[in-house]
Amino acid sequence: MPQEEVISSGMVERIGLENAQIHYKTNTTKITLTEAVPTHKEGLQTIVKLLLDSKIGVLKNADVIDVVGHRVVHGGSTFAKTTLIDEKVKKKINDLAALAPLHNPPNLEGIIVAEQLFPKAKQVAVFDTAFHQSIPQKAYQYAIPTKFLDDNQIRLYGFHGTSHKYVSEKAIAYLGLKHSKLISIHLGNGCSMTAIKDGKSVDHSLGFGPMNGLIMGTRSGDIDQSVIFYLVNSLGYTLAEVNTLLQKQSGMYGLTGFSDLRDIESEAEKGNKACQLALDMNAYHIKKYIGAYVAALNGVDALIFTAGIGEHSDVMRHLICNEMEGLGIDLNQDKNKAYKGGIEEIQLAESKVKILIVPTNEEIEIAQQSFFLIKDL
Repeated sequence: MPQEEVISSGMVERIGLENAQIHYKTNTTKITLTEAVPTHKEGLQTIVKLLLDSKIGVLKNADVIDVVGHRVVHGGSTFAKTTLIDEKVKKKINDLAALAPLHNPPNLEGIIVAEQLFPKAKQVAVFDTAFHQSIPQKAYQYAIPTKFLDDNQIRLYGFHGTSHKYVSEKAIAYLGLKHSKLISIHLGNGCSMTAIKDGKSVDHSLGFGPMNGLIMGTRSGDIDQSVIFYLVNSLGYTLAEVNTLLQKQSGMYGLTGFSDLRDIESEAEKGNKACQLALDMNAYHIKKYIGAYVAALNGVDALIFTAGIGEHSDVMRHLICNEMEGLGIDLNQDKNKAYKGGIEEIQLAESKVKILIVPTNEEIEIAQQSFFLIKDL
């Protein structure tokens, strides 16, 4: 940094499963390892071993790292911008864990492990909620007694902000628009959508915690609150069991037995009706949010597909955009299936709305924000 030269990249997929995959790439090396990675801690330790490896590593030692940037999902109302991590910040991230139980605990664990592995580096937190601080009160306040907002900060916060910010800025630059109305669709194991006007988030599908909105890998998305009371009062579930059910046993996993969309698409192609229905349900929920955000924005210039599923699943893009001509959305299926990478338009010539695939790069966004924070210290 600041020249944004990538010397190593990679990821750990399917953490918690026996067949986790570790991808590691440098200018001269590209490997994939398949092994059990029980927790995020083991995943990070494996990454550091690769970075420091005497043959394929890119670091002489851990002390050459100046800063480690961490994506932290929930910053509540405390953190509206990128922040240098100290003990108070770690405590607050831990305090907010109840609002993002799948994310803040491993985010915090990543910080603690990084402090041990890179003891001389500054640790920086980039919060998913920060981009959504521009959402107006009419959109972020819930219709419950106002004291819960004033006294307890119960409100919509929004998530995946690092990704939505990055891809919307890329889309605005690509389209060359001075004023823009965009709908960003981030589809991965976690899914969310953002209505973006002139580069600012004005509404978002996730709320107080990252569980409502769209159907996700293991999370239910929107559900009638009455179901929760019925599970507790009539079926005998504890609140802890309901929380586990909605966070870890629902979504695409609850519908199909699979949490990875690649497995679900493969099974659907073989005729698995549960998987076919799950894909249709997933797309239907996204269509409804597109309609809502077109109304909120009073029109839309472009849809943006991004993240693992948004970038790589032509099946989901087709299901979402099919029969949307009434909103001016006309997908070119040939372009959709032929997509290979980069920013690309996949709509028909007569489509009133642009349909863009914009690869997200949260790593670059986090690196930029971390670099400029410590540069001024």
